[in-house]
Amino acid sequence: MDLSQFDFWMFLAGLGMFLFGMYHLENGLQGLAGKSFKRFLKYSTRTKWKGILSGTVVTAILQSSSLVTLLTLAFLSSGIISFQSSLGVVLGANLGTTVTAWLVASLGFKADIADLSFPFLTIGILSYLFMENRPFLKNLGAFLVGFGLLFLGLDYMKDSIEALANHIDLASYAHFGLWIFLVIGLVITALIQSSSALIVIVLSALNANLVDIYQATSMVIGASIGTTSTLLLASLKGTPDKKRLAWSNVIFKGVAGMTTFFILEPLVNFTSHSLNIADPLMELVFLNTAINIIGIAMFYPFLEPFGLYMSSKFEDAIPSKKCLYITNVTPEIVDIALEAMDKEMRHIFKLTQDYILDVLFLKDQNRTGSLWLKVFGKGSDTLSKYTHLKLMEDEITDFYAHIQKQNLNDKEARLLSGYMNKIRALVDAAKNIKDIVPNIREMKDSEKKLDREILGKLQVFSSSKIQELEQYYKIPEQQKGLLFWQLEIESFYQELISFLYKQVEQNVPHGAMVSTMTNAIKKTIASLESLAKFVTEKEILSNNMDLLNQK
Repeated sequence: MDLSQFDFWMFLAGLGMFLFGMYHLENGLQGLAGKSFKRFLKYSTRTKWKGILSGTVVTAILQSSSLVTLLTLAFLSSGIISFQSSLGVVLGANLGTTVTAWLVASLGFKADIADLSFPFLTIGILSYLFMENRPFLKNLGAFLVGFGLLFLGLDYMKDSIEALANHIDLASYAHFGLWIFLVIGLVITALIQSSSALIVIVLSALNANLVDIYQATSMVIGASIGTTSTLLLASLKGTPDKKRLAWSNVIFKGVAGMTTFFILEPLVNFTSHSLNIADPLMELVFLNTAINIIGIAMFYPFLEPFGLYMSSKFEDAIPSKKCLYITNVTPEIVDIALEAMDKEMRHIFKLTQDYILDVLFLKDQNRTGSLWLKVFGKGSDTLSKYTHLKLMEDEITDFYAHIQKQNLNDKEARLLSGYMNKIRALVDAAKNIKDIVPNIREMKDSEKKLDREILGKLQVFSSSKIQELEQYYKIPEQQKGLLFWQLEIESFYQELISFLYKQVEQNVPHGAMVSTMTNAIKKTIASLESLAKFVTEKEILSNNMDLLNQK
């Protein structure tokens, strides 16, 4: 083996593109997945046989079980399909990938997956860069970029080692037994990230009489097991369900592969003598198909209990709870649970205020300080903070559902309903601000005075109004001033919009589009109004809580 044939940097570049492609693929899917698309996927995978059939057909078209399992992983991560549904798709993908071997053996043709990646990348990059105001096309671009990078990354990894694989003298390993060929197939496939690529090499070796049918089949079994590394790689930093699916795939292929390896001799004899397949190439691809059919037959009856068993695994990988006060409180003790909800509301109110100010000022502590901090320091991540708030909303909603199952009196029911109205108001406030992050960034980075002036007015006004809301929340007796507060923000909105239009009419230079600045103003005011909705229920809830404590 000549290690000089291994292009280390090409392999690493392929690995980087592969991981980056997976990232864009998942983000694009999350943006694209509308209700009709989700319903279609759920319908086509909601039973075991439909999932297997879908996985088989799609893999037969794409000619890559790795890509289909990666897509399944992305669908699972995006919440489009369930873990149970994904198991059937993975089983079907294992069978669908055998189509490549049949085409190679019968036609002697293998598609270049790198060529296939270029149209995806071209269309995807253009859509992602130039369709900023078209969310569907932008998300479609992200999906296509991810898809293209997956193709290209896999091809780079394959090409970097393919020359090395072709320099292996397979006949020199015959005296070690069939085990060594299984290991060779496993290791090379794990490096190449494509069982189809190894099967092409094995078919070439078999056609040149460098290996016999038993050795070739052993390598194919090893390749089937080795290709599970693709899914394992993509699930390294994934959710528990992603890890469960990746390891389920390992179990599927590992058990099926080792079972067929132990019955390899009678299996080969059956194809040679009983089925009279004379062509060794066709015999090998038939055995490759038979191995995957055996795997499906073995797991199909037990797919549901197996899914339940795997669902209990990797619980330690479940992200920690985001809420502080309801996490360790039992909903069965209603008065304690409601007190915990009240404390949680105060906490989320503070987080939402901080989030709004973070977006408006786009805080980045690293802009001042050492060069080292500017380059390597961690700045403000507004998206992760919004995600944090959304996760807290999910936890509170789940807690609310559990409290609702208890025997609540009228006051408790009203109090609980009020808390849900409050959390929705806070999430609405955060959502309005999240939508204008690009607008704020464009105005902040603009070199035009008008852009920065509009942003400055918005920052100063919003900051002062948030401070006032904080006082109204702490001192309910002062909430009579909220009416005047609301009139002030309405007046400010009209004044700032009028000021902007007047400057535009006077041809004052501006960098950001007028629609960008008006959208930033409108969404900011809407966010403040949502915060006010949260505060206006404070006195009602406090009175209800006092009555509750007097029972």
